[in-house]
Amino acid sequence: MNFLRGVMGGQSAGPQHTEAETIQKLCDRVASSTLLDDRRNAVRALKSLSKKYRLEVGIQAMEHLIHVLQTDRSDSEIIGYALDTLYNIISNDEEEEVDDVEEENSTRQSEDLGSQFTEIFIKQQENVTLLLSLLEEFDFHVRWPGVKLLTSLLKQLGPQVQQIILVSPMGVSRLMDLLADSREVIRNDGVLLLQALTRSNGAIQKIVAFENAFERLLDIITEEGNSDGGIVVEDCLILLQNLLKNNNSNQNFFKEGSYIQRMKPWFEVGDENSGWSAQKVTNLHLMLQLVRVLVSPNNPPGATSSCQKAMFQCGLLQQLCTILMATGVPADILTETINTVSEVIRGCQVNQDYFASVNAPSNPPRPAIVVLLMSMVNERQPFVLRCAVLYCFQCFLYKNQKGQGEIVSTLLPSTIDATGNTVSAGQLLCGGLFSTDSLSNWCAAVALAHALQENATQKEQLLRVQLATSIGNPPVSLLQQCTNILSQGDKINRRGSKIQTRVGLLMLLCTWLSNCPIAVTHFLHNSANVPFLTGQIAENLGEEEQLVQGLCALLLGISIYFNDNSLETYMKEKLKQLIEKRIGKENFIEKLGFISKHELYSRASQKPQPNFPSPEYMIFDHEFTKLVKELEGVITKAIYKSSEEDKKEEEVKKTLEQHDSIVTHYKNMIREQDLQLEELKQQISTLKCQNEQLQTAVTQQISQIQQHKDQYNLLKVQLGKDSQHQGPYSDGAQMNGVQPEEISRLREEIEELKSNRELLQSQLAEKDSLIENLKSSQPSPGTNEQSSATAGDSEQIAELKQELATLKSQLNTQSVEITKLQAEKQELLQKTEAFAKSAPVPGESETVIATKTTDVEGRLSALLQETKELKNEIKALSEERTAIKEQLDSSNSTIAILQNEKNKLEVDITDSKKEQDDLLVLLADQDQKIFSLKNKLKELGHPVEEEDELESGDQDDEDDEDEDDGKEQGHI
Repeated sequence: MNFLRGVMGGQSAGPQHTEAETIQKLCDRVASSTLLDDRRNAVRALKSLSKKYRLEVGIQAMEHLIHVLQTDRSDSEIIGYALDTLYNIISNDEEEEVDDVEEENSTRQSEDLGSQFTEIFIKQQENVTLLLSLLEEFDFHVRWPGVKLLTSLLKQLGPQVQQIILVSPMGVSRLMDLLADSREVIRNDGVLLLQALTRSNGAIQKIVAFENAFERLLDIITEEGNSDGGIVVEDCLILLQNLLKNNNSNQNFFKEGSYIQRMKPWFEVGDENSGWSAQKVTNLHLMLQLVRVLVSPNNPPGATSSCQKAMFQCGLLQQLCTILMATGVPADILTETINTVSEVIRGCQVNQDYFASVNAPSNPPRPAIVVLLMSMVNERQPFVLRCAVLYCFQCFLYKNQKGQGEIVSTLLPSTIDATGNTVSAGQLLCGGLFSTDSLSNWCAAVALAHALQENATQKEQLLRVQLATSIGNPPVSLLQQCTNILSQGDKINRRGSKIQTRVGLLMLLCTWLSNCPIAVTHFLHNSANVPFLTGQIAENLGEEEQLVQGLCALLLGISIYFNDNSLETYMKEKLKQLIEKRIGKENFIEKLGFISKHELYSRASQKPQPNFPSPEYMIFDHEFTKLVKELEGVITKAIYKSSEEDKKEEEVKKTLEQHDSIVTHYKNMIREQDLQLEELKQQISTLKCQNEQLQTAVTQQISQIQQHKDQYNLLKVQLGKDSQHQGPYSDGAQMNGVQPEEISRLREEIEELKSNRELLQSQLAEKDSLIENLKSSQPSPGTNEQSSATAGDSEQIAELKQELATLKSQLNTQSVEITKLQAEKQELLQKTEAFAKSAPVPGESETVIATKTTDVEGRLSALLQETKELKNEIKALSEERTAIKEQLDSSNSTIAILQNEKNKLEVDITDSKKEQDDLLVLLADQDQKIFSLKNKLKELGHPVEEEDELESGDQDDEDDEDEDDGKEQGHI
């Protein structure tokens, strides 16, 4: 301590000790002192000098400080000082105020110095591993400086430090423990550390995610108050974005872990005009961005679709729509919410249907789509908001033919509200299309083009739209009005870009006419359109007008390529001749290439979202760039083809279509047969399983029957032995106890039965006499009185006969019982006589006789009881055996039935395989013919799509149909 005072005092006493000498002495003290207190004081002094004299301390003390970390781990205080010193050396955080002039230079020097010291520190990878091990210490003075130091290392040389941590055993797991620290300072700095660790490193992102990072971060956000939380919520959201952005594995893990459901409370913000602090706006902005990360169009379609469905099911989409329609929401939050809703509904039929049903809280209620379109065509709204609404409308119509039909239907005469009380989406689009604001023209044209995208039905329906231009003039079609505005050019005074309106209208017309020969015919029917296009293309204009020329060339090329030759004046060949005379084929192709060479074309083709810095850059639409890429090549080939080649191409196309239909038919047949085969195979496997189960049951029953048989035989043998054993004692036992009582009881019963018999005989005699009297006194039939008396007597006779039969049956029964009792009495008398003969001599002891008698009686009763139990058990076994035998017979019959069904199914499978082989042979012949026809097409110079592309297209269509069906069912 005295040494430290001398050193520190020497700095103020005079110039004899420079700062470098002081730092050198402190370093020597750290390296050579044997007392821990001296080393600790020296390190503390270095810490105090490290901020002001960063370079000197870093050069001289870094090695000694690392040595302290290695050797003095038992003392947390000196470890804390060493870590703080290293942090001050490496970190670029400037606490002192710097002049504005010197600020830039000092910052650059500081960054260079920090990266150099970081490189020195991590040159030995053991230093980073040592720092990771120190983070396991719970002491605040060790863990917190260690977290700050590692964060600073990652900021300086992130990729190198990430790689060292990645190969370090349990390196990432140690850092994840920081999120569970009860001290908020360490936990919050741990979030910042993980931010730097996970930046642009997919491997570390996966490890962090599977270390339960999502659960912990969402818990922290909930504890801090969701969107009302402070900067800690912001840091957690940034870390979540690092983990999820462009990482499909983590996105899938996030969805399957049901973490999307936990995002819903974030957006329960209400519609209050107050309570929107700057931090809340930042938090909510990051939350919306996190939702967009999960449903980004750049993600795999399957992952995006599953996240979209989960957001609808948990109510997250509904909550976002509530914010969308709320009042008092800041403009930037509203814009980001619109963009988020756009990507949540994009390409998802269920979500698109729900969005179409959302109404704004107005009087009367209006659809949310109408309210948004009103903002899009209103030039007073912010530019970014109008772009967001356009993107939302595009996403609503993306792969949504139902929504496209609803939008187009609002323009048709049958659905327009004649009273004018309500404004429809179609009316707003037409209003924007023909307004004097060029940006509104462009947005409305692009929005209307998306209502026609890949939908030939709506392209034809839109031809029916009629517009009333002025009072007294007849209505004109929408197509005609678009070409009229296009031909006027710059004659109308518009606000904004000069070419924006014309570019928008040309994109709309190109989208409308492509793949729609009927629309091409309507367009060519107006005789002014073709001369206007050829005039525009042939002129030599400035650079701004070159794009318009290219789009005119594209529109004219579409009119040639999709022309069905229904108009004699503008058939394909005549239009080609016109181009060759007025423009020249080479010049036409050159002008067509102006589109894809434009500087804004490549920018628009990258992302679906219309994200432009200013309205002047709003030239191309993303979907239109895809259309240009698709048509540019085929139009070029169509221009150079002769009429004969066109005819041959048409013939080949028809032949190919016929063959394609045949192939498709056989493919469908084969697909159906494959499904039938799968069903039959499943039935066979099910029957096999049932057969095996029944065979197992039969085997078990047979073994049980055999066991019962063995038990039955064993009991039978035991019963025979017991009966032989107890034979000598039975007669004596009956005579010695039971016999006298039974004899007396039987005698009484015999007497009672005799008396009953005599009584019944007397009654029978009386009845017989009565019957005889009735017979003798019966009068002959004659009068009505005699016949009625006779009927009464006959009824009485019938009753008496019935009574007589009953008495006779009772008498017979009692006679049988009497005979049986007399036989038993006779047997008992015989046994009594036999016992009297074998009785003992009078001189034998009565005590011995009584003892023997008691013993015999006890054994006899036990044997009788056992015999009775054995008989009962034999009877039960016999019944069980009968039941098992019946069950076995039933199982055998079931097995025979199943075997017959199996044989039938095998015969059906054999027939199906033969039929499939025949179809495959026929299909191979068809493929050979198609191949030869394709070769002819290639020789003629016509582009031929390969079979794999056709099949993939078919498969995509089928997948889309299945997906749409599934979504509709989910919505229902």
